[in-house]
Amino acid sequence: MEFEARFVWCTTDHVWTEVYSTSQKRWLHCDPCENVCDKPLLYEIGWGRKLSYIFAFSKDEVVDVSWRYSCKHTELLTRRTQLGEGLLRQTINKLNSERKHFLPQERKQELLERYIVELVEFISPKTPNPGELGGRISGSVLWKVTRGETGAHAQNCGFSFLTTEKEKTAKLFHLKYSAAENNYIRVSNDNEIIHNWEKGVWKMNSVFRKVEQDWKMVYIARTEGAASARVSWKFECGSVGLKIVNVSIRSTSQTFQSGNIQWHLHSNLTNVDLSGGVYCYDQNIHSF
Repeated sequence: MEFEARFVWCTTDHVWTEVYSTSQKRWLHCDPCENVCDKPLLYEIGWGRKLSYIFAFSKDEVVDVSWRYSCKHTELLTRRTQLGEGLLRQTINKLNSERKHFLPQERKQELLERYIVELVEFISPKTPNPGELGGRISGSVLWKVTRGETGAHAQNCGFSFLTTEKEKTAKLFHLKYSAAENNYIRVSNDNEIIHNWEKGVWKMNSVFRKVEQDWKMVYIARTEGAASARVSWKFECGSVGLKIVNVSIRSTSQTFQSGNIQWHLHSNLTNVDLSGGVYCYDQNIHSF
């Protein structure tokens, strides 16, 4: 395919490849073991690796690319203790000087321009994308658990829906969520809008909002590479002196291949397993 490639070695025991994209004018992370491309935060965020040194080797140069694979630069620096940063730069510069000595000036200029682009990338920590949140795919489950690379990416968002005075007076709480618009509509509180689905979540684990541009579809899905996922919402009534008389839940879900989705309704009085569709709870009567 004639792509320029670099061998990437991470001192925490993993190797992968970088491929230069002439159209994007940048180096792309590619890991054939995990079947992923351009997901550089996979190891730190998805696998939970404590990174320190990551080097890329090509026929023309050596580059310290640690900063591409971390969004926690301050933490990463605290683990880079094997030698001083100044000595490391001097060593790499010496190696590169020897490698580039016989290169044509045009090639040297090309490598310099690429390196400047990389430096700009390095000083701007990235935000993790959904595809970088999952655990490791390659290897047995036992081996991944032993290494702590199953990718239990859990977040305790801690948001609870509390009834307002208007809702207490009306004795009604009505909430809707639109994946397409990515907002909640609190119908019972003058159609109040809460933007971003994560803002209304109590807890979530390996879940994200997926946008399919080609298929024009938007939905909440399990993150790529995660063996399981979970999301929960919390509605608080007891603390404001209210008692739930009936509950109506309407939801839709879809699975592919061997996927499985389970819905659960929990309270301090009852726990009900659902399977999607419409659910109604009316005191001691359950219908679904």
